[in-house]
Amino acid sequence: MDMDGNGNGNGNGNSPRPPTPHRPEREGSYNSYDIESMDGGSGAPPWRQHNNGSSEALLRYDDGGGADRGSAARQPLLRKRTMNTTSQIAIVGANVCPIESLDYEVVENDLFKQDWRSRTKKQIFQYIVLKWSLVLLIGLLTGVVGFFNNLAVENIAGFKLLLTSDLMLKGRYIGAFFVYGGWNLVLAAAAAAICAYIAPAAAGSGIPEVKAYLNGVDAYSILAPSTLFVKIFGSILGVSAGFVLGKEGPMVHTGACIANLLGQGGSRKYHLTCNWLRYFKNDRDRRDLITCGSAAGVAAAFRAPVGGVLFALEEAASWWRSALLWRTFFTTAVVAVVLRGLIEFCRSGKCGLFGKGGLIMFDLSSTVATYSTPDLIAIIILGIIGGIFGGLFNFLLDKILRVYSIINERVSYCWSLRAIIRTSNAHQGITMILSPLFFNTNDDAIRNLFSNGTSTEFQMSSLFIFFTAIYCLGLVTYGVAVPSASFLGGTMRMTVSVCVILLELTNDLPMLPLLMLVILISKTIADNFNKGVYDQIVVMKGLPFMEAHAEPYMRHLVAGDVVFGPLITFSGVEKVGNIVHALRLTGHNGFPVVDEPPITEARNCFVLLRFGAFDFAKPGSGKGLKIEDLDFTDEEMDMYVDLHPITNTSPYTVVETMSLAKAAILFRELGLRHLLVVPKTPDRPPIVGILTRHDFMPEHIHSLFPNLNPHKYHSASMAG
Repeated sequence: MDMDGNGNGNGNGNSPRPPTPHRPEREGSYNSYDIESMDGGSGAPPWRQHNNGSSEALLRYDDGGGADRGSAARQPLLRKRTMNTTSQIAIVGANVCPIESLDYEVVENDLFKQDWRSRTKKQIFQYIVLKWSLVLLIGLLTGVVGFFNNLAVENIAGFKLLLTSDLMLKGRYIGAFFVYGGWNLVLAAAAAAICAYIAPAAAGSGIPEVKAYLNGVDAYSILAPSTLFVKIFGSILGVSAGFVLGKEGPMVHTGACIANLLGQGGSRKYHLTCNWLRYFKNDRDRRDLITCGSAAGVAAAFRAPVGGVLFALEEAASWWRSALLWRTFFTTAVVAVVLRGLIEFCRSGKCGLFGKGGLIMFDLSSTVATYSTPDLIAIIILGIIGGIFGGLFNFLLDKILRVYSIINERVSYCWSLRAIIRTSNAHQGITMILSPLFFNTNDDAIRNLFSNGTSTEFQMSSLFIFFTAIYCLGLVTYGVAVPSASFLGGTMRMTVSVCVILLELTNDLPMLPLLMLVILISKTIADNFNKGVYDQIVVMKGLPFMEAHAEPYMRHLVAGDVVFGPLITFSGVEKVGNIVHALRLTGHNGFPVVDEPPITEARNCFVLLRFGAFDFAKPGSGKGLKIEDLDFTDEEMDMYVDLHPITNTSPYTVVETMSLAKAAILFRELGLRHLLVVPKTPDRPPIVGILTRHDFMPEHIHSLFPNLNPHKYHSASMAG
């Protein structure tokens, strides 16, 4: 994008960029407005302000003024509500919690250089060994949890089904109805109760949260130990209750939680930490571990180690490199070995009702696949139908979840509806035909459908009834506050990983070309309607996810269009009282140091003010210091502190005339938390503003430019 001297430009030399909105001057003190973003960079104390600063914090005036466009432009993208500021409960009754961005940038300051130089060959060797040891533990623990999940489901659901079957064989159909329905209601209520009262963040699939974390979004408690506990036992209870749930989503979230727990670097509270563990107290290493954990989760759900690696590459991770490929592959291989060993142990009958079942596996390698032109036509039609129904599923799911958010206090009705619907099929005349599908666990139902020798077992009418019921119940189930997952294919829009997962499940290599064809067709058709289901959930939860590509209209804006002041800055040697005042009155996490280019983080200031020492390793999730935890005397408030040792001396910067699209790509590809905007001319303050993740969100841009028509630019880009 070519820029002229005034910072105006366009992508093709013909379309002018939208006019810069009028930004009225802000008057009054801090108390005249509320900070409503964790990554703020606007609003300055009386001692230092720049008029052209950052829109890093979205501000909302509380002066009771008129409803003008200026006030509307300051409506926050993510409002911190007083009802719930501790959890990001999935979908139903969700209230947005404080959300922070992760920082994958290597901060180059004096402490980092001294720390790196202090690493001897022995310490570096320990670091490398520890990296591989942690992924080994992730694979072991995820494999054990996956096996335990299946073992528990098979025994709980198996006992329920055996008890119901015994009553039906004795002709006691009413008793069987109440036993089956009562079990389902109790299990569903237990799953929802622990989810609602212990860890609301465990509700739902968990894949949207993992995707958002790997994209750089850190919402409170999404990977906490309590979330891990509820995810494991909630998914067991939910699947045992007969919900139309899968295990992929919960297992991905479980693997990510295990990886995050191991990457915490020990615990000071319980004296379980060592000096060399602190090297993993950073976002970059935790990101790699959580990527390995998500891959391990898929491997544990489907016994598909290669599919797990491809899932992490295709769906979960936003950043990838060759070194991470080897570590994820090693992790999933460990999962496969653990599962195989534990399943072999259970074949002797030592695991109760768990035997060959539990983990979806059907071997079709004994059949020879032959297909002709009519078969290819049928495959194409199947792909089109799958794409249409996948897009329709996502569309209906979006509408249903919006209704659930209004009537979430009546969610218990969904438990009853789900259990009764499943129960009503237990004693009707159609039982003999549909009982292998309805009166079974989800894994066994799939196995009965696709195993050899079952092609003539079910009538077309029976399959249509089963499809309709499962399709509708899947929509109903997804909104219930239970750890769950959705089906693959047209809803998730994955291609390569789905092919490999199915190949590993069926061991049917000759069918791979047909699988590839039908998946590509279904994805192409569904993409014309809407996004994948997990991408939609990310948007509904308000998680500021940055896509791999910038929106077309961003090419017609520049970085200076979305940043505005005032901007808080510090001196290299700053008074403690000024720092404390800024930290108490703002939610900012980045402060430029004006006597040189760098930027310092509020978290580092907290540690410096509290300990007066140089231990700036990032704490675990949700365990950071708060300014309210600090107490200073008047004498200490008058002291000065040197910020140079903790200041990033080489931050990434962009000129204010750079196109917003180019800045967005740079921000995402480098995994940044702050991107400094510098002026084009030297006679202005050294920093125009600070770009953060929220500044690239469409809601924020549209609030600044209400007359912007993104569809026009999208159509022009498609035509070009």
